[in-house]
Amino acid sequence: MNPRAPLPFLRGKKAATFAPKQSTKPLSTLACSVPPDDGVNLRDAPGARKVFDEISSRDAAASSDRALFDCARRGLALQALEHFVDAHRHRGGRIGPAALSCALKVCGSVLDRALGEQLHALCVRCGRDWGDVSVGTALVDMYMKCRGVEDGRKAFEGMPERNVVTWTSLLNGYIQAGAHLDVIALFFRMRAEGVWPNPFTFASVLSAVASQGTVDLGRRVHAQSVKFGCRSTLFVCNSLMNMYAKCGLVEEAKAVFCGMETRDVVSWNTLMACLMLNRHELEALQLFLDSQSSIAKLTQSTYSTVIKLCANLKQLGLALQLHSSVLKRGFHSDGNVMTALMDAYSKCGELDKALKIFLLMPGSHNVVSWTAMINGCIHNDDIALAAALFSRMREDGVAPNEFTYSTMLTASVASLPRQIHAQVIKTNYQCLPTVGTALLHSYSKLCSTEEALSIFEMIDQKDVVAWSAMLTCYAQAGDCDGATNVFIKMSMHGVKPNEFTISSVIDACASPTAGVDLGRQFHAISIKHRYQDAICVSSALISMYARKGSIESAQSVFERQTDRDLVSWNSMISGYAQHGYSQKALDIFRQMEAEGIEMDGVTFLAVIMGCTHAGLVGEGRKYFDLMIRDYEITPTMEHYACMVDLYSRAGKLDETMSLIGDMPFPAGPMVWRTLLGACRVHKNVELGKLAAEKLLSLEPHDSATYVLLSNIYSAAGKWKEKNEVRKLMDTRKVKKEAGCSWIQIKNKVHSFIASDKSHPLSEQIYAKLKAMTARLKKEGYCPDTSFVLHEMAEEQKEAVLAMHSERLALAFGLIATPPGTPLQIVKNLRVCGDCHTVMKIVSAIEDRKVIMRDCSRFHHFSSGICSCGDFW
Repeated sequence: MNPRAPLPFLRGKKAATFAPKQSTKPLSTLACSVPPDDGVNLRDAPGARKVFDEISSRDAAASSDRALFDCARRGLALQALEHFVDAHRHRGGRIGPAALSCALKVCGSVLDRALGEQLHALCVRCGRDWGDVSVGTALVDMYMKCRGVEDGRKAFEGMPERNVVTWTSLLNGYIQAGAHLDVIALFFRMRAEGVWPNPFTFASVLSAVASQGTVDLGRRVHAQSVKFGCRSTLFVCNSLMNMYAKCGLVEEAKAVFCGMETRDVVSWNTLMACLMLNRHELEALQLFLDSQSSIAKLTQSTYSTVIKLCANLKQLGLALQLHSSVLKRGFHSDGNVMTALMDAYSKCGELDKALKIFLLMPGSHNVVSWTAMINGCIHNDDIALAAALFSRMREDGVAPNEFTYSTMLTASVASLPRQIHAQVIKTNYQCLPTVGTALLHSYSKLCSTEEALSIFEMIDQKDVVAWSAMLTCYAQAGDCDGATNVFIKMSMHGVKPNEFTISSVIDACASPTAGVDLGRQFHAISIKHRYQDAICVSSALISMYARKGSIESAQSVFERQTDRDLVSWNSMISGYAQHGYSQKALDIFRQMEAEGIEMDGVTFLAVIMGCTHAGLVGEGRKYFDLMIRDYEITPTMEHYACMVDLYSRAGKLDETMSLIGDMPFPAGPMVWRTLLGACRVHKNVELGKLAAEKLLSLEPHDSATYVLLSNIYSAAGKWKEKNEVRKLMDTRKVKKEAGCSWIQIKNKVHSFIASDKSHPLSEQIYAKLKAMTARLKKEGYCPDTSFVLHEMAEEQKEAVLAMHSERLALAFGLIATPPGTPLQIVKNLRVCGDCHTVMKIVSAIEDRKVIMRDCSRFHHFSSGICSCGDFW
C-alpha cells in the first residue's frame, strides 16, 4: 500500500502541495472512521487493532507506538502510519524519537517522499530533526531511498552526531544515484572522522568500487574489511568476489571464495558469474558441476548463469539438458531463465527452438525477451525476421529501450541506421551513451563521418566507449586530424583512454596523409598509460609502423609481443610484403605454421602479395594451392586479383587469362584493373583494350581506367586512339586524378603536384632541382622520356620529368633537412620509372636513405639500390 494523504499536523500550502488528487481524506480521519463495534479492522495486523481498542485511553499513546512498530515490522505501511497519527493525537503533538524514526522508515520503504517531507516538517517542529541520531539517520535514509540525494546530504551534514548506520544510509543513497566516486570519497571521510565501518558499509563501498573497476582502491577496501573483522561475513565476501570480478582479477576472486568458512548459493553464483565475465567459461562450467554437490537447491539465478555459459560456449547438448531440468523444477515460468534459454538456442544456431520458447512465454513478453529474440535473429543473419519482430513489439505496446535500439543497429543493413535513428529521436533515446555509441558505429560503417559527429555531440554523458567510437569513425575514414582532435578533447574532458581508444587513434595515424612522427607520439602515450602490451594496441602499432614506412619499428614491436593474435601475424607478413622483404614475409609465415597458428584468408593474401612484389611466381602459386587444398579456405576476389597481379607482373599474360577464365565467379573491377596495369608495363595493347572495356562496363566513371588505356596507346604511339580516349573522358565528364606527393618536415606536411610553384620556397626548390639534375647527368643519368606520354620535343619531355611531384618533394626535403637525414615521401599514384631511377642515384650521391610509398608498395632507396629490386 502507498499512503498519499497529507498528515493532519501539516496545514496550509505545504499540505496541499503534497496531497494527492485521488484522496483528500487525512489519515487521522481514516484512523477514526472505523465503527467501535466492528471488531477487528481487517487492514491491521491480525489482532493488532483489537488489542489497541481494548486498552485504556491513558495507555493509548504507548500502545499506538507498539502497534506502529509491529505493523512496520510486518510491512503494513498504511496501518503503521495510522497508528503514528493516533499516537500524535493522544500525545498532543509530542512524538518520541523512536516513533518518528519508525514512521520515516515506513515512508522510505514505500518511496513516498511527500509524506516523508511532512514528517520532516514535524521533526523540525518538535526539535528532533537533527538532535537525535536515530531520527537524523531515518531522515537521511528516507531521502536517499526516495531519490532525494541533495536533501539527504543536507540532512546528513546538519547532524551534530552521526553513527555507522547514518554513514551507510548515505553511501547506499549515492550508490542508487550512480554517484560511485562520491561513495568512495565519503567512505574515506568516514574513516578520517573515526567512524568504524560495519559489514553493510563494506558491502556498499565494494559495490561502488566494482562499478569503477579501480583495482588499487578495491585492495585497500579489502584490507580495511580484514582489519575490522568483516572478512568472515558472508555477504561481504560475496561483495569482494563481485568487486574482483568487475576488476578482472579472477585469481583474487577465487582466493576469497576458497577462504570462505561458509558459502551460500549467492557465493557460487557470484564466482560463476566472475569466471564467465572474464572469459573463463570452461572453468565456470566445472564450478557449476562442483556446486551441485554443495548446494541443496539451485536457484533461478544459477540456471540463468549456467545457461548463459552454454550460449557463450555454444554447448547445445548441455542447454537441452538444462532446459529439461528447468521444466522439472518448475522454473519455466521465470522470464530470466527462459530468456537465457532463448539466447542459448539462438547462439547455437537453433533459431526455431528459440522462437518456439519465445512464442510459448506470452505472459513474460517484456522488453528484455523481445530484445533477446531480435538479437538472436540478427545473430543468425535473419534480418527480415528481426525487423518484423521489432515492428510487432511496438504494435504490442512494448516500448523499445536503449538495448533494443543498440541491438537493431548491429544489423549490417545500409538503410537501417537512418530508420532506427528516426525511432530513437522520436522516443528521445539519442542522448544515451549506449544508443549514441551504437549509432556512431553504424554510421562509421557507412563512412558517414558528419552524421556520426552530430550524434556524438548530442550524447549527454560521453563515456570512454563513446569517445572511442568517434575515434574509430575518423580512423576508418582515414582522417588523422579529426581523430587527433577528438583525442585531445577527450583528454581535456578528463576521460581516461582505454586500450581500444589508443588502438583506434593509432590506426588513424596509419593514413597516408598523417604525419610520420604522430604515430610515435601516440606510441609514447600508450606507454604512459601502460597499454603498449595490450594486444589490440601492439597490433595497431605493427600495422601503423609498417604502413608509415618504418618496418624496423614494426618488427621491434612484433618481437616484443608476449602474446600475439592473428592480426599481429598478418600485419607483420603484410608489412614485410609491402616493403619488398618477401623472404622475411615467408619466414614469418613458416613460423606461424611451426607454432600451429590458425590462419585465415588475410594471411594467405599477404603471403601471395609478398611473392608478387618479388616476382616469385612458383612460390605464389604454391601458397595459393596450399590455401585451398590444406586449409580449405575459399579464395575471394582479392586472392584472384593478387594472383592475376603475380602472373601479369611477371609477363605471364596467357596464364593470367587462363586463371581469370577458371574463376568460380565473374571477374570484378579489381581483377581487370590489375591486368590493365600490367598491360601498360608490358605494352600489350590488345589485352589492355579488352581489360579496359571490361572495366568501363563495370565502372564507367573511374578515371584510372581511361588514364591507363590512354597511356598504353601513347606508349605504343597510337596517338589517334589516345585522343579518342581523352575525348570519351570529356564526354562522360570524367576528370583525371592529379598526381600528388607529400613529405613531412618538422611536424608539418608539405604537398606538391607536378610543376607546382605554390610553395613559399619554390625558387630554392627549383634551383635545387636544376643543380641536382646536372649532378645526376654527371653520374651518367639519362632521362627516360618514354614515361612522358605526350607528343612534344625531347627537351620538353625532360623538363616535364624533372617537375614530377615526387621529385619536387625530394628537392624540398634535401634543402629543408640536415645532411644525412632520412626522407620519407608519399605519392597517391604509381611512381614513374624515371623518378625511380633518380631516387636510387640521389640516395647514393647525397648519402641519404629515401623511403617512398606509392599506391602499390614501399620503396627503400639506399646507396643507389631499391628494396624492390626494380620489380614493381
